[in-house]
Amino acid sequence: METRIYYYTGTGNSLWVARMIARELENVALVSLADWEEGVELIDSPIVGLVLPVHIWGVPRRMVQFARALKGLDPKYVFAVAVNGGQVSATLVQLKRILEEGGIALSSGFAVTLPSNYIPWGGPGSAAEQERLFQSALPKISGIAAFVGSLRAGPVEKGPLWQRLLFSSIYKLSFAKISGWDKDFWVDEKCNQCTTCVKVCPAHNVEMNGPEERPIWKHRCEQCFACLQWCPREAIQYGRKTPKYERYHHPKVRLQDVLLKSTARNGGKGD
Repeated sequence: METRIYYYTGTGNSLWVARMIARELENVALVSLADWEEGVELIDSPIVGLVLPVHIWGVPRRMVQFARALKGLDPKYVFAVAVNGGQVSATLVQLKRILEEGGIALSSGFAVTLPSNYIPWGGPGSAAEQERLFQSALPKISGIAAFVGSLRAGPVEKGPLWQRLLFSSIYKLSFAKISGWDKDFWVDEKCNQCTTCVKVCPAHNVEMNGPEERPIWKHRCEQCFACLQWCPREAIQYGRKTPKYERYHHPKVRLQDVLLKSTARNGGKGD
């Protein structure tokens, strides 16, 4: 049976996890949600995987939209992996409920911890700490692949009760506002109009505009920070502190791996 793994990634963590799972399964197609468009008919695959980052302790908006778009399909087995910086909270519980609203059961759900890319709170940690997380993730991912490969069902993983109560409340209060948080992005003098930021934004939120052809953000941000983290000149900043913080993307993921198909076709000028 074919497995289709839909992944949503900004700086490569979720893509890497999706690839590692696919490597241990047979007949797997990897599909980026960055190039998915609402209203486009989805292929009805018997096994569906959803690999997503945890954003503000919950499901990113685009994955929410995609999960709802699965309504009407009839997969025999659905699994999810929530990639997080240490606090999965109730992300998978939330995703399970969204799928159930569309008549789809989430058969299993797992949490994988990798270096955080949420740069407003600092860098990703030391090289040694990052490597520790990469190595710790490998046996967990192999276990996920074995579990999924045998089509077993099990409860979704979740954080402790205090985390689910506190952080889920923050997520609910923040969700409607996140798209406007891009007002704190700014560009310094190192920008050379390369358009990388446009080409990597999975929310299609960045375009080049103005007399100097500098990036502008269109207020549908998802706080993935792909634009900032992939900028080759580190010219994109967020707030006051990011100029001094180290950038991060998964070391096994290249820029070419996350470029949007749409911007690759039109030279990076927008959607």
